[in-house]
Amino acid sequence: MNRASGTNRSAFRRDFYFWGVSVAVLSFATAAFASEAEVPAETPIKIAGGLETYYQFNFERPANGITNFRGFDSRDDTFTLSNVWLDASKETATFQGRVTLQVGSAGTTYYASEPSRPGAAGASASNGEEWKYVQQAYAGHRFGAGRGVLVSAGIFLSPIGPEGITVRDNWNWSRSNLFFGLPFYHTGVRAAIPVGERSTATLAIYNGWNSVVDNNDEKSVSAQLISPIGENLTVTTLYFGGVERSDGAAEGRAWRHLFDAHATWNVTPSLSFLAHADAGFESNHFGTSSWTAGAAAARVRVRPKLYLAGRFDAFFEDVASDATGSASAIFWPADWLSSGTVTLEVLPEDNMSIRLEVRHDRAESEIFFGDDAAGDGIEAPFEPNRDAQTTLTVGTTAWF
Repeated sequence: MNRASGTNRSAFRRDFYFWGVSVAVLSFATAAFASEAEVPAETPIKIAGGLETYYQFNFERPANGITNFRGFDSRDDTFTLSNVWLDASKETATFQGRVTLQVGSAGTTYYASEPSRPGAAGASASNGEEWKYVQQAYAGHRFGAGRGVLVSAGIFLSPIGPEGITVRDNWNWSRSNLFFGLPFYHTGVRAAIPVGERSTATLAIYNGWNSVVDNNDEKSVSAQLISPIGENLTVTTLYFGGVERSDGAAEGRAWRHLFDAHATWNVTPSLSFLAHADAGFESNHFGTSSWTAGAAAARVRVRPKLYLAGRFDAFFEDVASDATGSASAIFWPADWLSSGTVTLEVLPEDNMSIRLEVRHDRAESEIFFGDDAAGDGIEAPFEPNRDAQTTLTVGTTAWF
């Protein structure tokens, strides 16, 4: 394909996205003005906030103080204020808006994969440092009365998987390898559509994985279905597809397919189970890269304010290669990674949680650090020298 043809195709894609989004916006606007729904009374803005702080001891005693590939609880032998967040939200019968700001090491991890885009004389650059204080920010309008279609635009927490960025919403202190490996956030437009009396389908178009500003010409699409089954079981299924490599990548414009499903079963008021499965593939210039991952967890209420939770997860990745070379790994510098976690949680107050957690990580190759790890992290990169690590973490989270 000659350069002129490539330019024409890129221009066509840009025009297609522009006119497609414009038609969608005009359609929704027309429906809004045509609606005769009564304007609801004003409701107050809800303000919330919280903090997360922990101390961790890594039994490998890493010389650099890093518990590697753990993301949000990655510092050994130090008291760490990992995240402080402030949330403002407002919701009426037709409007929904939310902004969550954050500061701390969690925000830096959250935006670690954000593309860096250069600026110009009349435009600023864009990178993770610019966006790391924004956890989520979106606004939406509901079309139709009752459980109408809710269309929102902005930065969203990723719908992939059952775990959340906020510790209090999870059963364990640390997140699973699935949460750390898969995307944290997406930027774009989504529509939540009621299905039947209780289920909800969400269709979305995003820039891609972990990207406020896109790093290629293509957009990604997502479809999710949340299905309550009875009173105690909820099943969620999701598809996410798109080109996630940057422009000029050796892998080419490879479309990546992700399939995700998880179920939460509240057996009794004191016992719950969770299962999560994720798999996907990407056909690129070197072949087909793929992955399979899964997690299983259980939580039991021992006493009214005392809980015990356990989780096991494993992540397997196959990187495409041929005679010309290999694709870049999508997730890990190892063929597989697994972890086992046990967490004891006590709630001394209704808005405070203290957790004691033991976790063991193991990988196919040496990707963790020990007391004799070489490097200084500046002029010489740290050299992993352990294929396993065990940690003991005490963490406290409080919210209002």
